[in-house]
Amino acid sequence: MTFDRRITPFRADLADDKLRGQVEVARFSAGTPQRVARPFTAVHRHPAPDAPVDTQAIWGESVTVYDEHEGWAWVQLRDDGYVGYVRSADLGAPGAEPTHRVSAVRTFIYPGPNLKLPHDTWLSLNAKVAVTDVEGNYARLATGGFVYAPHLTALGTFENDYTAVAERLLHTPYLWGGKTSLGLDCSGLAQTVLAAAGIPAPRDSDMQEQQLGTSVAVTPDLGGLRRGDLVFWKGHVGLMLDATRLIHATGHTMTVTIEPLAVAEERIRLTSYGPISSVKRLAPR
Repeated sequence: MTFDRRITPFRADLADDKLRGQVEVARFSAGTPQRVARPFTAVHRHPAPDAPVDTQAIWGESVTVYDEHEGWAWVQLRDDGYVGYVRSADLGAPGAEPTHRVSAVRTFIYPGPNLKLPHDTWLSLNAKVAVTDVEGNYARLATGGFVYAPHLTALGTFENDYTAVAERLLHTPYLWGGKTSLGLDCSGLAQTVLAAAGIPAPRDSDMQEQQLGTSVAVTPDLGGLRRGDLVFWKGHVGLMLDATRLIHATGHTMTVTIEPLAVAEERIRLTSYGPISSVKRLAPR
């Protein structure tokens, strides 16, 4: 059988229990649940620091660990199903169930409820935390430390306009595989802002093109598009800000940038990914 290696926990010697009867391997495992315990961890294709990075997992994200060896864990991310290798030291026990997510672009964890204290670490948009108490304007975390409470929102509370979230990430550096406020790639931007609006999305642009929204006809003059439409090329994705402007994470400027769709379309068509392959429109949430 043919499997997508990106989202299938299957390798030559080991596979997820759910694949019994579909693959032949030496052993199967149901895996053990853990959570990301760092601001982010890179998900590598192979268990080596110089192996390609396909994506990232961020603080509080749930993973299933199928194997650990020499400091590397072979995992599947619960939210989007991505499979790869992360550093074992970046994971921790599941602990308390998250109660909130970070709704600010980025925030800090302090050792006490005081902004003048030296911060311990930071959290990116959509990081999940368990809040145990609130002291003034600061939320105490089950894992220790305090976060400025207005930078958090209860799980299940979402943004109304995912395109506005993308605008808040303007000028974020481009980073292949990135999905934090320190670095994003094109599909990482789309997945991140949709998650903030409560819309689950797969990780890569080809998956997003296949699974999200309904198709919108692309006219020669690129007319008829709306705010929030997802514009796809074979290997790239951006979001429409309005009828004519696109916001996307692009290697052209190495940032999240806004430009006229017509300008981006011509450059991309002539120099990289070819013509627009589709436009997808999401139903109102």
